[in-house]
Amino acid sequence: MGIPLGQAARIGAYLVRQKLSGRKRFPLVLMLEPLFRCNLACAGCGKIDYPNEILNQRLSFDECMAAIDECGAPVVSIAGGEPLLHKEMPEIVQGYLQRKKFVILCTNALLLTKKIDDYKPSPAFTWSIHLDGNQAMHDKSVCQTGVYDKAVEAIRLAKSKGFQVSINCTLFNDADPAQTAAFFDEMKTLGLDGITVSPGYAYERAPDQKHFLNRTKTKELFRGILARGRGGRDWPFTQSRMFLNFLAGNESYHCTPWGNPTRTVFGWQKPCYLLGEGYAKTFDELMNDTEWDKYGVGNYEKCADCMVHSGFEASAVDDMMRHPLKALAITLKGVRTEGAMARDIPLDNQRPAEFVFSGHVEKKLGEIRAAKHPGSHKPRITRTGGSNGGGSKPGPEPVVAAE
Repeated sequence: MGIPLGQAARIGAYLVRQKLSGRKRFPLVLMLEPLFRCNLACAGCGKIDYPNEILNQRLSFDECMAAIDECGAPVVSIAGGEPLLHKEMPEIVQGYLQRKKFVILCTNALLLTKKIDDYKPSPAFTWSIHLDGNQAMHDKSVCQTGVYDKAVEAIRLAKSKGFQVSINCTLFNDADPAQTAAFFDEMKTLGLDGITVSPGYAYERAPDQKHFLNRTKTKELFRGILARGRGGRDWPFTQSRMFLNFLAGNESYHCTPWGNPTRTVFGWQKPCYLLGEGYAKTFDELMNDTEWDKYGVGNYEKCADCMVHSGFEASAVDDMMRHPLKALAITLKGVRTEGAMARDIPLDNQRPAEFVFSGHVEKKLGEIRAAKHPGSHKPRITRTGGSNGGGSKPGPEPVVAAE
């Protein structure tokens, strides 16, 4: 894996212990969303479409620590929303570091210059800056001009202060392989410690439903990009080469959603970081009571086009452990970008999509209002515009409106 040797060794030891113990399902990365509030409204984001009463919710320091203590994953990726809006974020990061966890703090970087001195460099701590391509690509993605320049400025600042810095890049169907490869070259010159890249997932409530990639376009796009970087060897990817090999269409994986369990203000999200189709109160409940076989490519309509890292990175890591020589060859030679692609999972027997977003929002609003005003009335349902995106749908889903 394209990560520091010490980190790779510790994570590798964790994986071996899980395998030797005979555990069928275990977490690799805790995906923590301590808030949904953000200071951007990106076109492809489905994480901010909530009433203010929910956007104002925060996981406390104690709840964040309980999440990692429950699941025991070696890595924590803190996202949102925008994590730097959380007043306890410095304490949360430090709490995870004290527990000997690797911490990745994802941010759009708009607040990083103001907040950076609240954090200290550590070999186990990495800033992950959201950048979806060059200036034109990124500012279009986040629907605001000037954000790219601020992010690059923040990268330079963080590097000057001794922090590890990576970028996370989400690509959509208007991404150009040559431009993306040139963008990776440019990022490399900044001295980045890593790049993570993933195709966008069609969040059913994202404002822009036109530019998500299907699986065929994803494979073609990544072949075009990786071919311009010696099969990916030219860039410091901090994800398994097996995952990149999957994105290029050379593998056909089933997803491993329990590899990246997600804790949000709603609870433990079923089944994965991208689909909120139920919530568990505890990690054990998530692992034991989720009907995992109901989800994934070939099983569920909403999953049909997904090739996102949160679902398939753990699958790629498992393949790497099963076939280390194959993984080594890909690392040394680069990802194959020509020739036949692996046969994909058939979609003939997938079950139709269910739309349960409003029900979960209504339940959460009821809990919030009951805590503030015992005996308060039920939430009011109104309809909002926007598309549900993907699959056969009856039209805009009801959304609970804040009162």
